[in-house]
Parts: sequence; C-alpha cells; structure tokens
Amino acid sequence: MNSAGLYIHIPFCRSKCPYCDFFSVKYDAVLAERYTDRLIAEMKKYSGSFDTIYFGGGTPSIINADLIGKIINAAKEQFDIFDGCEITVECNPSKNLERDFEKYVSFGVNRISLGMQSARNEERFALGRSAGQAEVAKAVHDSKKAGITNISLDVMLGTPKQTLDTLDETFAFIDKMNVTHISAYMLKIEEGTRFYEMRDRLALPDEDTVADMYLKTISSLKALGFHQYEISNFSKPGFESRHNLKYWELVPYLGLGASAHSYFGGKRFFYDENFNRIDDGTGGSTEEKIMLGLRLNKGIEKSIVKKDYSHFIKTGLMRESENKLALTPNGMLVSNFIISELI
Repeated sequence: MNSAGLYIHIPFCRSKCPYCDFFSVKYDAVLAERYTDRLIAEMKKYSGSFDTIYFGGGTPSIINADLIGKIINAAKEQFDIFDGCEITVECNPSKNLERDFEKYVSFGVNRISLGMQSARNEERFALGRSAGQAEVAKAVHDSKKAGITNISLDVMLGTPKQTLDTLDETFAFIDKMNVTHISAYMLKIEEGTRFYEMRDRLALPDEDTVADMYLKTISSLKALGFHQYEISNFSKPGFESRHNLKYWELVPYLGLGASAHSYFGGKRFFYDENFNRIDDGTGGSTEEKIMLGLRLNKGIEKSIVKKDYSHFIKTGLMRESENKLALTPNGMLVSNFIISELI
C-alpha cells in the first residue's frame, strides 16, 4: 500500500497575481505565525504515514523559513514520516531565497517548485510577476548551492504578449538551468480575477495558437530530455512529482490549511477559508478513476470504461494497447470533453 501525501496550504502572498483564483491573503508576519499555530493544532487531530509533504499556496516562501521548519517538525512529531520523504516548497523568485534554501535543507526540504511562468521578462511582468529572468536564474543557482537539486519550474501558456516564437526563449532558458521538472499550464481566465475584469482588453493568443503552443511544449521538452507523465507535467527520468501523482492515482492525501482539500480515510473533505472542515462525500469511484487517471500519460485500465471510445481512437485523440487506454497530445487538448463522454 502506498503511503499518503501531506499537503500544507500557506495562503499568504505579497500581492495577488491578476490570473490567480486560489485563496490567498496579503502577507502579515504576525498573522503568519498565528496561522502556523492554528495549522499545527489542526494537524494533531489526525494520524498516519506519509512519504511526501507539499507546501503550496499562496506563496509558501513568503513566510519566515523557520515557520516552514516548525510545521515540518510538528508533522514529524505527529505522523510517521518516511525516511527519504519528498518535501516540496513552492517559491517565488522575487524574494532573495539564498538563506531560506539553506534553512529549508536543514529541515529536510529536498524539492523546490519555482513560479517562473516565462523566461521572457515582458511576459512575466504582464502576468504581474515582479521578478525577471535574472532572479529566476539566481533562485535556481541558490537552490542548487544549498543542496536542493530537484527543481521544478512553472511555465504558463497562452499569456499576454506570448507567441510561438517567444516560447523558444523559455525552452532555451530551461535547458540552461538544468532542472528536473516542468509544470506547463494553459492560462484560464477565471471569474473573480483581475484578468477576468480585463478580459476584453487582454491581447491573448487565439485558441488555435494556444493549442499549437501546447503541442510545441510537449515536443520541445521531449527534445530536452523531459518526458510527459501528466497533461501539464514533464520530468527528467525518475523526477516525477511523487506528491502530485497521488492526486491522479487516487492515493490518499491529507490537506491542512484554509482551502486545502483531502482524500483521506476513504473520505473527501476540505477546509473553507475560515479553517472550518467541510465533509465532501466518499472518493475512489470508477468515475474518479477515469477522470483523474486519463490525465496521466500512462492512462487507465480499459476494463473500467463502459462507454464506446472507438471514435476517439479513430480520430487520433486516444491510443490503446492490450490493457490500457490513454489520451494522445491532441486528446489532452480536449480532455474535459473526452472524459465527460466516458463517465
């Protein structure tokens, strides 16, 4: 049986990015300390064995590094944390993280996810990011210098000022940085964001161009030695995100913090923005296995699909082997439609 994953939500940000619809609040040092204490108190209501810990946000790196250590130490006291546990912290390169990384290493952090979005400064600034390419490169360098060499970079596709040609600069930068993992997401304009309010004025690439960007990302990253293992995730061999795989493979995970979600003890539940736990039914249904499993490049067992999928095979949107059924890159572009047809 696979061990569970532990997700810790840190909701603080310096400012709200115009495309972000995740729950976050403006950083305040005193509030961050209180939040940490509340989170640790909530942690004591659970027990279990974990082999991954993931700090997401918000911007986890914005809080004092000692608070990250306090949470990790509390987890080690409360839970059975495996040796070799993958411990990831999402970081914003706009902060000088050199000393933070050194402290992270002393706490057992061994993986960093950096919010890059683009290697082109004008594209980053259009997304509300204050750091440029030089700051991203410094963060990668400082992480490696501290001893954290398992580094993921976020890339965003279909953003203002981005073209098929400018993507090449981002891929060249990725190659130069020699990192282990890339998460590449297509920009979605969500209600409640500044981009939604500005949607009629945003100079965005059209849908066909964004689709070409996605396919180009797959081929370009493959040429750099990254294999695609999930719709939006690519890694060097052996460097898949062990934590995120739990979500798609329906392995239990416990999420702690405001807006964190869990699939734990056979139940789904989440915390609202005021830290109230809300039960959300059971998990692990066949529909979930299809919906989540088809996000993975390896696909799902054909036997769990009862609907006719032959049309998707004929049109090149899906591929099948003796036992498996999976989406092709073109199928991944319309994954929501295909999944809705099969469940």
